[in-house]
Amino acid sequence: MNGNHTPNLNSDDPKTPLLPVHDPIQRSPSSNSSLITSLLTPNNFYILLGPLLCTLICLLVKLDAPVTSIYMLAILAWMFSWWFTEAVPMPITSMAPLFLFPLFGIASADSVARSFMDDVIALVLGSFILALAVEHYNIHKRLALNITMLFCRDPLNPPLLLLGICATTAFVSMWMHNVAAAVIMMPVATGILQRLPMGPIQSDVVGKFCKAVVLGVIYSAAIGGMSTLTGTGVNLILVGMWKSYFPEANPISFNTWFFFGFPLALVIFFALWTILCLLYCSKGSAQVLSVYLDKAHLKSELEMLGPMAFAEKMVLAVFGMLIVLWMTRSITDDIPGWGALFNGLAGDGTVSVMMATLLFIIPNKKQRGEKLMDWNKCKKLPWNIVLLLGAGFAIADGVKTSGLAEVLSKALDFLEEVPYLAIAPMVCLVSATITEFTSNNSTTTLVVPLLIQIAKTMHVHPLLLMVPGAIGAQFSFLLPTGTPSNIVGFTTGHIEIKDMIKTGVPLKVFGIAALSLLMPPLGAYVFGTNGEV
Repeated sequence: MNGNHTPNLNSDDPKTPLLPVHDPIQRSPSSNSSLITSLLTPNNFYILLGPLLCTLICLLVKLDAPVTSIYMLAILAWMFSWWFTEAVPMPITSMAPLFLFPLFGIASADSVARSFMDDVIALVLGSFILALAVEHYNIHKRLALNITMLFCRDPLNPPLLLLGICATTAFVSMWMHNVAAAVIMMPVATGILQRLPMGPIQSDVVGKFCKAVVLGVIYSAAIGGMSTLTGTGVNLILVGMWKSYFPEANPISFNTWFFFGFPLALVIFFALWTILCLLYCSKGSAQVLSVYLDKAHLKSELEMLGPMAFAEKMVLAVFGMLIVLWMTRSITDDIPGWGALFNGLAGDGTVSVMMATLLFIIPNKKQRGEKLMDWNKCKKLPWNIVLLLGAGFAIADGVKTSGLAEVLSKALDFLEEVPYLAIAPMVCLVSATITEFTSNNSTTTLVVPLLIQIAKTMHVHPLLLMVPGAIGAQFSFLLPTGTPSNIVGFTTGHIEIKDMIKTGVPLKVFGIAALSLLMPPLGAYVFGTNGEV
């Protein structure tokens, strides 16, 4: 210490004084400049951008509508600028309606808070607790290894093995979030690839197969998530907004979505497999790869897991029971399902939370008094997705109650004469482009309210545009930053951006075409889009 410093006036008290002691050493100009530099950062600019846009819109925008519609537009600009730039963590931005809506007179604090907890969010919480139980007891790994072994034939057939890995990933992703599915399946896939030569001695055939496997896992996780309501947050946001905007219409249940999402995902999945085989599985690959790959590695990993314990069997039974209850709550008009026993009061979230509760009651038979799940195991619950869902529902209500929905509807009158087959691919393409630069969930929250107004202007069923917009937001196939599951694949070192673009472009084009063509007939059959809302 420099002897010139003022001594501590309270030498017997180790705490720092409440008031600073005068330091004769003056702050140098360089420290002042470093303070300015630390303040003038891109992140601080992005933080200020949100309130700045909000203020400019409030002061400069004039609409022939209630003033609350201008305030709602300003709030949207604030929130979406923070979401796109990630200046503030996404979950915190998602909570902004809780203070912005009451302060701007859009809605009361109570009504906004209700948006953050409804049946769809209950469905998310219950299903994620079950997914955490599956992950905790390694059921996903056992399932993945067993299914992959079915496709690992002797002699080796690389396209068939690739199909097995991709199909397993897609299946796992149907029942848990696609990012979790990619995280779970990537070690299984790279474990198979570890038997192949790496580095300078790696042949072109081996390198291409490694790329195919990693790309197959990340894309299959995204495609599998489209199949079910719980597979990705995008589907849940869409369903929640449908319920919020059209409360009198039939809600989209788990099995309703499955009958639409599964056939569509199946078509896109086989397109993915075909593209990967054409690009990365050459004719001589079987002969080269069979030297290194066989069932022995998979069998040894499976044996390391040991026989299924009581806890694993019970988690699997609870999960299976939940799927059956989801699928049978509402079947057809002639066969109403078990939901009719409760006069339609029970929802998919009801059984999701009920079955999750069983995990905290059933013993795991490992230690006395220990249950299948405890709250410590639930600390990894994705509250960011829960809050984003709540924000999406709050925005949907705010756009409607503020009068902004009517303003948008009038502004889009010019689309009235545009044919559906011209607008649907465009909607899907716009969503699929935006989603490469921001999260799938944020993209959906942004585009779906706008698509509802476009559908009203065109006099078409809203789901004919809402569904392509939402599913298009899941086509983040080109960049590693498009979705966290892409980053999972990118960190393996087996793929580069050019590989993603090479595979992602044809896959995205096929996905947009398939969705645009299948939506009218499949939507009419499943959602009744040929009728009125």
